Amino acid sequence: MGCPRSLLGAAVLLAAAACSAGAGDGASLKPDASSIVDAGTVLEAASSMDAASALPAADAGDAGAPDDGGDDAGDAATYVWNLPPGFPVPVVPADNPMSAPKVNLGRHLFYDTRLSGNYTESCASCHQQAKAFTDGLARAIGSTGVQHPRSAMSLANVAYASTLTWADPLELELEDQALIPMFGDDPVELGLTSRDALVQRLSQVPVYGPLFAAAWPGDPAPLTFIHIVQALASFERTIISGRSPYDQYLFGDDSALSDSAKRGYNLFNSETMECFHCHVDFDLTDHTNWAGKAFFDEPYHNTGLYNIDGKGAYPAPNTGVYRVTLMPPDMGKFKAPTLRNIAVTAPYMHDGSIATLDGVLDHYQAGGRTITSGPYAGNGSLSPLKDPLIRPLQFTDQDRADVIAFLQSLTDTTFLTDPTLSDPW
Repeated sequence: MGCPRSLLGAAVLLAAAACSAGAGDGASLKPDASSIVDAGTVLEAASSMDAASALPAADAGDAGAPDDGGDDAGDAATYVWNLPPGFPVPVVPADNPMSAPKVNLGRHLFYDTRLSGNYTESCASCHQQAKAFTDGLARAIGSTGVQHPRSAMSLANVAYASTLTWADPLELELEDQALIPMFGDDPVELGLTSRDALVQRLSQVPVYGPLFAAAWPGDPAPLTFIHIVQALASFERTIISGRSPYDQYLFGDDSALSDSAKRGYNLFNSETMECFHCHVDFDLTDHTNWAGKAFFDEPYHNTGLYNIDGKGAYPAPNTGVYRVTLMPPDMGKFKAPTLRNIAVTAPYMHDGSIATLDGVLDHYQAGGRTITSGPYAGNGSLSPLKDPLIRPLQFTDQDRADVIAFLQSLTDTTFLTDPTLSDPW
């Protein structure tokens, strides 16, 4: 089926290494120093290719420190990213440049239950740090108790997502996407009804006056709704995970992975398992974007999870991209989420319908899920809309255990406990 594609400058999974090892031959796919694209080169290229969106880059291998705000708190040139090795600079809208005071404000807003209509939930209610910024539920619960049709996606590395949400190709920027949980009513999430009322509510909180003033020091009245969503988006762009044992292994620490995880890594990138087609690049997904990237990726996939009519149908309202485009071939197509921290983000799939990593491997081993009874009965492996890469796979119980060991190595415990991402209240 071919070798994993290259990282196009954000080297983690490397085509050259995979191809030279051979698919499934047991040889190590770990890249050597000559095959890893230098992270500094990546970032230099990114900052020079697109002056409108690419931010000046620090060395991605260093732990940078945010600026102190100062007189240029809104100037992108004063912000230093704290990026893991091999990570490129995220895309940032020209009208919302990064600054440390803005990120700090956004962090306060992210954890504030005043952002729900009834004061019961915050953004963090469905995006909990210890669970890689998801909530551990099969389907999220809104502030009014309404159960959502889909699970809350992990926000790990959301700054690099080509599009946002599970299956909406129109959601491109965090600033716009924030309006959905705030004001959406199908389903109700945070349950707000008025932008002006939210501004008035926050204006009564003493801590917010100085926080907004620091984030927009030249604005005489900085507490506005636009600034609320811009600050939230700025904080969300700092929710970056890339310091797992897997990353340590890639960048030179051979002891970071067990022998089982190393075998699983090789299998992951082999034609035995086929995982690498959709879970590639530094974020282990084919749905990534970054500053200066030469092209825009937004693929979606039907994995044969459902086939309720024998023609590939998925149960409404979770019909994937079809719900937006109404184009029959888009039925059941969803984005492949990042696999980072996958061991702590169960249950899995867009609707949380698979409880464990073992269950996920059962699904892919069969080439699609079979449901034998009930309203969703059907054989997903026979779906005519299924991605052609989803086919029955032959792997042993040991192979399964090794792949799960590799997936567990993607847990970034530093990220899950990072105090700069925690509740400031």
